[in-house]
Parts: sequence; structure tokens; C-alpha cells
Amino acid sequence: MRVISGTSKGRKLVSLDSQNTRPTLDRVKEALFNIIQNKIEDTTVLDLFAGTGALGIEALSRGAKQAVFCDNSKEAIRVITKNLENTKNLEKSIIINKDYNKALKMLQDIRFNLVFLDPPYKTNYAILSLQKIIMSNILAEDGLIVIETDDATKENEILGIEGIKIVDKRKYGSVWLIFIRKG
Repeated sequence: MRVISGTSKGRKLVSLDSQNTRPTLDRVKEALFNIIQNKIEDTTVLDLFAGTGALGIEALSRGAKQAVFCDNSKEAIRVITKNLENTKNLEKSIIINKDYNKALKMLQDIRFNLVFLDPPYKTNYAILSLQKIIMSNILAEDGLIVIETDDATKENEILGIEGIKIVDKRKYGSVWLIFIRKG
């Protein structure tokens, strides 16, 4: 696992030794950032269910002004901190060691331009956290949410949430990236 582009290009990221964390594959991450590359500069990013922090760190490397990393695992927080230190992005970051519900309550005063939701696949956390993000109004008016899932039926659940629209979806092997905006 490495940073693909930007100021930290090529730096290796420490991974987690856990069955519960599944890092985004480099090829999926590269495709994702090619799609959103013009939407990153000077943004505020939320990496919810951050794991290793790879998505938020990639955004910082490509010009995001700030990233908030949230994970409920102490080991994940240790790895995120180490990765931020190694990529020299710690000063542009906020790290929260809480579950997504508590983290989202803490973030009421921040407006995010870009939100990454990459929760454990076999949970309903993507839908639950998406609902909370929309209800709490922490997504900027022009903000983008990207959900990574292995469940093609998530799209139907997402479409059932009022106040949002799917603007794009892409499939990479067994992984789906679903792009969402207010609407």
C-alpha cells in the first residue's frame, strides 16, 4: 500500500494486522482519485471508518487542506497516526478514536467537501452513516460522498434516502464505488 500521487507520492503506508480491516486496493484507489482529481484542491475531507487512513492521506497528498480521520479501533488510530507522520500530514489532520455515531456528533461544526465511507462490508454502516451525514448537514452544498462496497444492492438502499442522488457508480472487480451528492 502506497500513496499514489501528490506531495507524498510513493511513500509506503503501514497496514493493519487485522481481519476486520480491508484496505482499498491501490488500483481502486487510483481509479477513484482519477475520477475526483479536480474536486480535491483546498477541500476538507472526512475519512470515516478510516482503517489505515489511506484515502484521506491520498486526498491530503493531492492538495486537500484538512482531513478528519475517524475509526473506533485503537490499533487503526495508531496506524493512521504513523502514516500521517510518515507522509508529513499530521498537522493538517484531526484524528478521532470513536465509533461513527459519536464521531459524527463531534463534527457538527465542520462542512466537508469530500466524504469517504468505507465501512466493513458485511454491515449496514454505510447506509446508517450516510443518513446521519445528510441529517446533520455536515456535507457542504457542493460536497461529494464516496461509498466503497462489495454489495451492488446498496444502490437501492441509497436511493431510498431522501435528499441525495447518486451521480456516478463504478465497478472494479468485486468493489463498487458509489458517488453521491445532495439533491
